[in-house]
Amino acid sequence: MKKIRITLILLFITGIMQAQDRPQPKAGKAPVVNIQKPQTFFLANGLKVMVVENHKLPKVTFNLTIDNPPFAEGDKKGVDELCSYLIGSGSTKITKDDLNEEVDFLGANISFNSHGAYASSLSKYSGRILELLSYGALYPDFTQEEFDNEKAKLLENLKSQEKSVPTIANRVIDALAFGENHPSGEYITEETINNVTLADVKANYTNYFAPENGYLVIIGDVKFKEIKPIVEKLFGTWKKRNTPKLTYTAPQNAPFTQINFVDVPSASQSEISLVNTINLKMGDKDFFPAVIATYILGGGFNSYLNMNLREEHGWTYGANAIIGAGKYVSKLRSASSIKTSVTDSAVVEFIKEIKRIRTEKVSAQTLNEVKAGYIGRFVMQVEKPQAVARYALNIETEELPKDFYENYITTINAVTPEDVLQAANKYFLIDNTRIIIAGKGAEVIPGLEKLNIPISYFDNYGNSVEKPNYK
Repeated sequence: MKKIRITLILLFITGIMQAQDRPQPKAGKAPVVNIQKPQTFFLANGLKVMVVENHKLPKVTFNLTIDNPPFAEGDKKGVDELCSYLIGSGSTKITKDDLNEEVDFLGANISFNSHGAYASSLSKYSGRILELLSYGALYPDFTQEEFDNEKAKLLENLKSQEKSVPTIANRVIDALAFGENHPSGEYITEETINNVTLADVKANYTNYFAPENGYLVIIGDVKFKEIKPIVEKLFGTWKKRNTPKLTYTAPQNAPFTQINFVDVPSASQSEISLVNTINLKMGDKDFFPAVIATYILGGGFNSYLNMNLREEHGWTYGANAIIGAGKYVSKLRSASSIKTSVTDSAVVEFIKEIKRIRTEKVSAQTLNEVKAGYIGRFVMQVEKPQAVARYALNIETEELPKDFYENYITTINAVTPEDVLQAANKYFLIDNTRIIIAGKGAEVIPGLEKLNIPISYFDNYGNSVEKPNYK
């Protein structure tokens, strides 16, 4: 499911593997990263355009992003997703088949969704590709036939996922963590999809696909003075709209550690997640300590959770921790798919490792290895146009200092074990955590009840229910 928010989700999946039978090389001097600053201009409709000239290769990329605040869809949840599928499926300027055929002929890539569009091509075709992008994004042809086709696909996908334990778990996690009336807690059902009409999709596009919250980032083998008039011609007629300004009640963490259980009799293993909501922004002083703490807990192969649950006990193929950061409320989640027979034991080990990251200072060696891996991945990304576009966009949408990425490596290297410990205590709220488990209740509840952690029961959609009769 798409989440309607500009949110940076940080998932670290690669561990730092180092040989143990020989001395490790000393860290060298931190590399100097040169990130080009964009040249910018505004259109009268509010669209901000950022251009980064890079003439190393004859290529260009276009990233159009609509940075709207999240909004709830209520009993028509799914209208924005259907809008995403329909944008680019034909335009009043060019047919869907003709657009796709021309893009293929030019060896380019182009895609659309309800929050923007993306295209890449050789620079000699940049003018035409940008024109095609504007056709698909600004002049969509929402037809009943395409709407019916996409709606049928979405309903079929829902049916295919009906008995998926991970899907059930993810849905309940967000519903309980954020609340079903919050944009991040809503979920699509067959009923909400059937409530959506073509007129709803058109209204969604009209209300939210607006230039005043838009950013167009252009990177590659183009010249600012040449691309500027082209952008003005293609996007200058895009009409400004006053997008709805909506606010929602902030989600509250659980008042005490508790187990929220979803009984899935067909489950072959238990989906365990320890979740709490957080407000972590990229510009916060403890942003880097928080993401490094998350990496140490469950980001890489050598993380606390993975070494415990997988390597030491052999209960799972892998365990991880994910932290969200951005302008809007997000969540911190530690999770794994665990053997049914050891569900209660795994809960104990999850709590143990989270308490460990909150009470023990990470060793200097582990911290330095994590920093090295983090810096290495960053250095490899800075040469990629998509990364540069994302950095430029983040500085604007997340209101970061202009030199945020120039100081990236220095800031990471400055993180101390004390910083990691402090961040872990601030964000890893073990005393206010929901332990959300989807699994076979008849087999796991007896063990969970012995943990002396309060248990409440929910159905597959996060609605409170009575404890099932497992006899």
